[in-house]
Amino acid sequence: MSRSRRPQLSPEEAALVRLMSGGRLSRRGLLGGAGALGLGAVLAACGTTSPSGGATGTPLPATDISETDRVVKWASWTLYLDKDGTTKQYPTLKAFQNKTGIVPSYFEEIEDNDSYFGRIQAQLRQGQDIGRDVIVFTDWMAARVVNARWAQKLDKDKNIPNAARILDKLRNVDYDPGRNYSLTWQSGYTGLAWNVAKYRELTGKSEMKSLDDLWNPKLKGRISVLSEMRDTIGLIMLSQGVDPGKPFTADNFAAATAVLEKQISGGQIRQVKGNSYKEDLISGDSVAVMAWSGDVFQLNSEARSANLNLTSDPYGFALPESGGMLWSDNLLIPIGSPHKMNAEILMNYYYDPTVAAKVAAYVNYICPVKGAQEEIRKLPSVDIQIANSKYIFPTEEDLAGVHRFRSLTTREEKDYSNAFQQVLGS
Repeated sequence: MSRSRRPQLSPEEAALVRLMSGGRLSRRGLLGGAGALGLGAVLAACGTTSPSGGATGTPLPATDISETDRVVKWASWTLYLDKDGTTKQYPTLKAFQNKTGIVPSYFEEIEDNDSYFGRIQAQLRQGQDIGRDVIVFTDWMAARVVNARWAQKLDKDKNIPNAARILDKLRNVDYDPGRNYSLTWQSGYTGLAWNVAKYRELTGKSEMKSLDDLWNPKLKGRISVLSEMRDTIGLIMLSQGVDPGKPFTADNFAAATAVLEKQISGGQIRQVKGNSYKEDLISGDSVAVMAWSGDVFQLNSEARSANLNLTSDPYGFALPESGGMLWSDNLLIPIGSPHKMNAEILMNYYYDPTVAAKVAAYVNYICPVKGAQEEIRKLPSVDIQIANSKYIFPTEEDLAGVHRFRSLTTREEKDYSNAFQQVLGS
């Protein structure tokens, strides 16, 4: 489903829903749903309301009843936890219950960051229980929740000692230095992907190395870029020698959007898309795209499963020589959750390398847990390409070549989002 169009909003509404700082919608998301954010939600996130409860105008954490109520409720995205296709159960989650005695409930109910936040923001603002003890938000939305003080501080020393296993690149984020309120669930790269056979047929090359390859006139009308601003603009900025993870100017941003506008208006870009770029790659409508790493890995895995005679992967993926983008989806405990300790025990369990390896074998995104690669190699019938993939188990050297899109100020978020949407024609 495409994430390329927002609901039509008034200028005032558009300004409000774009106020807060951010990163990227994750691989499963949609841009729709922003209109669900009310004035109160945005003002609260900006610190201009005074919810009852805390001394600073923020709600107090709920009383923890974990010891007497041994349950934990987890809201996440689809295809984001190992699942048995026959029993429809989650093996690692069942093992968690057997090990801890805590009864978990897992809900694949987050379709995108904005719409889910729109469902729960009023309760978060009041410090009420949203009926979920763990939620999974992408960096920019996690930043919104953490900055508004709507997530509970983690007791890592007592309940999450495995948090020390987090990859060094993920240990500090600008919205949560030291990871006191969040833990990475999965991460991924934004880079370039292509249909190997069709790309070779049109260009005579077998690999893509830079954004110049994407703008090759031989690919006119056969490429797609992502509808998430921080992915597409981030890659363009890197190609221009500007690190989007560091302070940059409005002129830097404008220079990147000018490139995008030129490629759209000139017909080089066929479409600006969300998740459906994968279907375009499969159909051949798009030969080369901006893409998310795990998606391409899954496409190749599915192709190998469907055709055991394949001698090479049909789709290529690479980070541009100028650098790729890095994003994360993060575990948070809502301020009103009455099962904080149970939620922390769940987080600790999934940061065990053995468990993290089982999740990585299914999800195929960057595993955030040190030691998981050694464990995945011990799993029966593991795909050796998954176990050895630098896109699932990157080295520190690999991670040195990718960048996060820095948090934006309120004014920047408004101006840059408006500029990007104007280029897209919305």
